[in-house]
Amino acid sequence: MLHVFLSHGLESGPDSTKVQALKSEAEAFTGVTAQALDHRSTKDPAERLAQMKAAMAEANADPARTVLVGSSMGGWVCAQTSAISPVRGCFLLAPALAMEAYPESSPIIQAKHTQIIHGWHDDVVLPMPVIELARDQDLPLLALPDGHRLQNSLPRLVAEFRQFMTDCLTGLND
Repeated sequence: MLHVFLSHGLESGPDSTKVQALKSEAEAFTGVTAQALDHRSTKDPAERLAQMKAAMAEANADPARTVLVGSSMGGWVCAQTSAISPVRGCFLLAPALAMEAYPESSPIIQAKHTQIIHGWHDDVVLPMPVIELARDQDLPLLALPDGHRLQNSLPRLVAEFRQFMTDCLTGLND
């Protein structure tokens, strides 16, 4: 079983179009279970990180068989989780990384597979610090002509995630 945990952004929720589209894509794969976390009870990054740890523990998810998907602050949650407990995959959308105001905003992402997707026109999480973090950690990054929410890129996000899931599942049972 491969576990997928999806973490939404600060002002979003588990039922957002993006989270639900990626959750549905994950569930289309055999042997995959997906859970969209509900972080709306807090805006505190540390509390959201604790919620992710608790969800993984409750599901008895083996980090080596876990994929984390996060958008904005949810991307920070996923990156931080992978820094603490190396996971199979981290799929990060406009992640709130390399931001001066965020605690520990430049975690060392230790996922076996990582993909960062960012909008060139993101005015919430500026692209250049994230690009520099990706460069410094030698992580794949795709920059799209879109803003922070990546709302004009949903079909591309789903297609990229489909390939990412395929990559994460390859060799899983070896």
